Amino acid sequence: MTITYHSIGTIRTPYKEREGMPIQPSAEEGAKGTVEVKRKFQEGLRDLDGFSHILLVYHFHLSRGYSLVVTPFLDDKPHGVFCTRAPSRPNGIGISVVKLNRVDGNILHVENVDILDGTPLLDIKPYIPDFDVYEVEKIGWITRHSGMIHRPKSDSRFD
Repeated sequence: MTITYHSIGTIRTPYKEREGMPIQPSAEEGAKGTVEVKRKFQEGLRDLDGFSHILLVYHFHLSRGYSLVVTPFLDDKPHGVFCTRAPSRPNGIGISVVKLNRVDGNILHVENVDILDGTPLLDIKPYIPDFDVYEVEKIGWITRHSGMIHRPKSDSRFD
């Protein structure tokens, strides 16, 4: 089966290179960016300004190939790629929750970005706590790294 997606826009951020980027949005609070939605999709932004946070779904456009076992930025031990957020995935799809500051026509002004400049945008969804926040019982290997999200930055391990 062939599945084809097309970019609906481009994400603009201060991060021109992968190395040194934050590894999650919560690791770089205040980092600002914009999302340039193609004008033919602008109508779909109606009422989005009523949300303080949005989910950006995007394509890891610089990732080449994938590994089923990776060593994530927060650990020095290998793990299955599906229990990490590593960009080296069979389908290079990323998801980030960002703060939406304002909508100007087809431009979204966002902050807390952890995305490489020029990343192709696939979709936007509103962040809705009633849908998206759960009480969890366990968080796997990340348990021993909880609270350390602000320390590591992206490096060249997934180049």
